[in-house]
Amino acid sequence: MLSRILSVLIGYGFGCFLMAELIARRYTGKSASRLGETGNPGMANIMASLGFWPGIATLLGDMVKCLLAMTVCYLLFHKDGWIVTLYAGLGCTLGHDFPYWRRFRGGKGVATSSTVIVIYSFLWGVLANIAGMLVTFATKYLCIAGPVIPLFFTVFMFIKGDVEAGILSLVFTVLSLYCHAPSILGILSHRTSQTDVLGALTKKNQRQRRRPGGRTNARNR
Repeated sequence: MLSRILSVLIGYGFGCFLMAELIARRYTGKSASRLGETGNPGMANIMASLGFWPGIATLLGDMVKCLLAMTVCYLLFHKDGWIVTLYAGLGCTLGHDFPYWRRFRGGKGVATSSTVIVIYSFLWGVLANIAGMLVTFATKYLCIAGPVIPLFFTVFMFIKGDVEAGILSLVFTVLSLYCHAPSILGILSHRTSQTDVLGALTKKNQRQRRRPGGRTNARNR
């Protein structure tokens, strides 16, 4: 039990490092909380405010901190099994969502929780992420993906017979629901806007087929 508690605490320490904050200050000299409409220190807000590559850098930073936290905890407590990595990942997500130095106002933990479950169980983690993306594509609500991904993973873990991991991933789900509650409730009151991700990707591909100056390639006419 002590190793599990320490793993959460160690993970929390790693999670409090917000790559979005570093990127925002590097590009603008301002805090991520002052960027965009949400001020959210996550990939989506950074990408919308600063562009594609800063957003990707933010995503990679969030993924790496999860990997480091889980690796450190496994090296320290490997005698207690692979499960300690999931506790470390939970702590990392808590640190990302509620960093002490930011008055416990952080991100929403989608990137961190998604990364953690893939590292813990690659096959089921990938399937859970795919399921979450499909649901998002179908509903066109980005806020749905956050809780849906760990929820699918919860089901997979219980089916697999990994009860402790199932309970932990259920905690991930509840945590994500809490962070996304305003947007999810906004769906019911029609305040949360939909985002056609597939449509946006299609339009991007169509733009890439055009030559400089706006002319379409003759082969595509």
